[in-house]
Amino acid sequence: MELTVADLVALLHGRLVQGDSSAILHGFDSLRECGPNELSFFGNELYQKDFEASRAGAILVKAGAKNCPPAAAIIEVDDPVLAFDVIVRRFGAPEIKFRPGVHPTAVIGQGVQFDPAQVCIGPYVHLADGVVLGDGTWLGAYVSLGQDVTLGRNCRLYDHVSVREGCRLGDRVVLQAGVVIGADGYGYQFKDGRHQPIRQAGIVILEDDVEVGANSTIDRARFGSTVIGEGTKIDNLVQVGHNVVTGKHCLIVALSGLSGSSRLGNYVTVAAQSGVAGHVTVGDEAVLGGRSGVISNLEGRETYFGYPAKTMKEWSRQQVFAKKVPKLLQRVAELEAKIAALEARLVAQSGSDT
Repeated sequence: MELTVADLVALLHGRLVQGDSSAILHGFDSLRECGPNELSFFGNELYQKDFEASRAGAILVKAGAKNCPPAAAIIEVDDPVLAFDVIVRRFGAPEIKFRPGVHPTAVIGQGVQFDPAQVCIGPYVHLADGVVLGDGTWLGAYVSLGQDVTLGRNCRLYDHVSVREGCRLGDRVVLQAGVVIGADGYGYQFKDGRHQPIRQAGIVILEDDVEVGANSTIDRARFGSTVIGEGTKIDNLVQVGHNVVTGKHCLIVALSGLSGSSRLGNYVTVAAQSGVAGHVTVGDEAVLGGRSGVISNLEGRETYFGYPAKTMKEWSRQQVFAKKVPKLLQRVAELEAKIAALEARLVAQSGSDT
């Protein structure tokens, strides 16, 4: 990377509000690590102190950024995160190029449908009978697709992904390494002193533009479908149970779990280590803060915290009350001591009167 600040402004359709337009930039890095000839971005107010102390030669900001470092060229853009991503994509390490073809170690069943000139099938891939692959789809090493699995166009499945029989993926679905789609749901019935497994005969449907992080699992439905809505992004190490249905464009962050038959509306955010109990519904645009536990239906367009999950207002009030408990206990102890002393004096006085 080597370009002037003026070139950068033109490329990003930004506006230079401070600094030298002729300064030359040779790379990019974080606010903390950036040097005087490198580009960074300020997209989150949590990093205000890092922004103010940054040694970067140029920084992408939203309009109206305050306390800008005086030595940096400041470039206003609509979205610093996305603008910085443009630079990373153009000047960062190149992505692996799509090269159509079928590796000779791939094992391909009967009735499999794909155009060899339009897909990339890596080493030791297994395609069971009846698999259908859309054009532009890319399968990494050791990917396994069960019988009658269907993938849309331009999907990307990284190494060691497993998609079980009958499951359907839309267009542009991305599954990171180790993802398992369509494993049996966790269903048992206790009888005669044993947990008897219940047949899990449904499938999983991942709609267009769904992305699933490494080692996450989405279980097949007991009957019908487990459905992940269009544009939903699932982080690493997430568990989605059988017959779960999510709306469109949800965000489900690491180490979270959705129990069987739970439902998320559209644009729901589930922060890290949160859990949703079975048969519970979370409304549109709800936000579950980190480590929230949902055990009953929640209305949409609210932010929730805690276990059981409460609205932000109620949770904050309870935190204030909780902080007062030590002082209240101390006051109670002091009052009890005073009462005990008073009772002792009364007993002593009563004895002297007799």
